Amino acid sequence: MPADRFEDPCPIGLRGIVPSLHTPFTADGAIDEDALRRLVDHTVGAGCAGMLVGAVAGEVGSLTVSERRRLAAIAVERSTVPVVVAVSADDPAARLAAARMAREAGATWMLCQAPADLGRTALRDAFAALADAGPPNLMIQDLSWSGGGMALDDIVSLFDDVPAFRALKIETIPAGPKYTDVLRATGGRLHVSGGWAVLQMPDAMKRGVHALMPSAMDAIYVRIWRAFHDGNEDGARRLFERILPVLAFTQQRLELSIDFFKRLRVAEGLFATAGRRSDDFPPDAIQEAEMRRLIALVLDLQTQVIRS
Repeated sequence: MPADRFEDPCPIGLRGIVPSLHTPFTADGAIDEDALRRLVDHTVGAGCAGMLVGAVAGEVGSLTVSERRRLAAIAVERSTVPVVVAVSADDPAARLAAARMAREAGATWMLCQAPADLGRTALRDAFAALADAGPPNLMIQDLSWSGGGMALDDIVSLFDDVPAFRALKIETIPAGPKYTDVLRATGGRLHVSGGWAVLQMPDAMKRGVHALMPSAMDAIYVRIWRAFHDGNEDGARRLFERILPVLAFTQQRLELSIDFFKRLRVAEGLFATAGRRSDDFPPDAIQEAEMRRLIALVLDLQTQVIRS
């Protein structure tokens, strides 16, 4: 560990890999509840610290309200680790309804993207109302596809004023320095996790993030995390570098990532189909061939990790 790393006073026990689960569908496009249960069991068995359901990787934009409720209920009922239920919505009333749904499902955590274009007071009021409606623990998603996301002063103000706000999922460009800034500004008391910036996993771990939220390759990520935190940084880096071709391929586009990892779940025997609800940006023949090669790479590496 770096000598200048601060002590860790964060009271939240959600430490390690917390994957954002893909939503399995049947051949006719319904949620495949049996596959979802297998996925939850697999996630727990791989040693993950928790799981996130109903987020972007789960194709939340295609899910009805009743489907989101069912997804949350199955995951919470089945899992023996914390389930974070995504409740983001552009409409305030829809956010509150989703938060109540998450609470009724028995979730102890909810994730909500920070609403855009709100001043500090309005942001505080929006999250205070959400906290009143939903599960006891709020994770805010600080998401910007092209910039720095939420202002640091706003994050600190929310942390001071909204007691339920106990975790921040940072998905900004760049992510690394913001991890450090938030941890320092909150004295390390705010739980900080990284999402799609998993390409910078070693950087994130050196900065002291509490969790990372990829979407598959669970056993590999868990092994990397544990090796690093057991003091074997070189071993963690060597294993991480073996999955870089997969990360480079899947980070090209969200739809391609979902396609790839759903096919991986089929190859693992967890999903019956790899179907997405949207047919936007289907892979071409060259991408199809590359996916087959990379899936074989992942399966082989996962076998090595599990056996070692």
